[in-house]
Amino acid sequence: MNFLHALIFGLVEGITEFLPVSSTGHLMLTAKILGLGQTEFLKTFEISIQLGAILSVVALYWRKLLVNFEVMKRIAAAFIPTGVIGLVFYKIVKTYLLESAPIVIWSLLIGGIFMIAFEKWRAGQPEIPEQRLEDLPYKKCVAVGIFQALAMVPGVSRSAATILGGLYLGLSRKAIVEFSFLLAVPTMLAATGLDLFKNYGAFNGGEAAFLAIGFITSFATAIFAIKFMISYIKKHTFMAFGIYRVAIAILFLLTAFLG
Repeated sequence: MNFLHALIFGLVEGITEFLPVSSTGHLMLTAKILGLGQTEFLKTFEISIQLGAILSVVALYWRKLLVNFEVMKRIAAAFIPTGVIGLVFYKIVKTYLLESAPIVIWSLLIGGIFMIAFEKWRAGQPEIPEQRLEDLPYKKCVAVGIFQALAMVPGVSRSAATILGGLYLGLSRKAIVEFSFLLAVPTMLAATGLDLFKNYGAFNGGEAAFLAIGFITSFATAIFAIKFMISYIKKHTFMAFGIYRVAIAILFLLTAFLG
């Protein structure tokens, strides 16, 4: 890895973390394009720079996240099932799934098809009235946390799993998107902290500089991505993201087949 690679990874992470397209999947495919093997450092690097994107949520939503106790309790309720499932399957995910490009590509494809079908299914239904995060039922918050755990499979997308899961549960579009953003904070803090604790020896001082570049870049880029997403959902469905997922998956499948 070099400084340009770290910058590219930061941009990819910041753009994709809060869009329903799978940041982990895009980081893995970016590594493939750049010709970088999935070393222990790279896997830890990819997880750690997500923290930069996550802190952008804190910068934009700190009042809801740190001051509104009712919202905090609902975020905690949603995080519990994700945290438990994550601890149970951490080793399997890190050892096997994070090294499998085919899993990422097929997850992108299947997830994209599901997203398109889901939006077509919802097309004839009335839009759910706006809801306040502090009024969301706890049972639905816990269920969103379970949906989020599906994103342990690279390519599924944490945002897609939580947003589509929340819509299925009857949450309003804006409410579940904002809830998904906020839920990302404890989830990725825990995932990054656990990974750094277990693999702190995976990088040296020079490689720590790459981590800093990726971290800062992802933070700055994610702020724009969050604002875009909030603006986008006011007038659009997630159909375009589903089409994008299918298109990029087919592109990589064709590249692998022809290569």
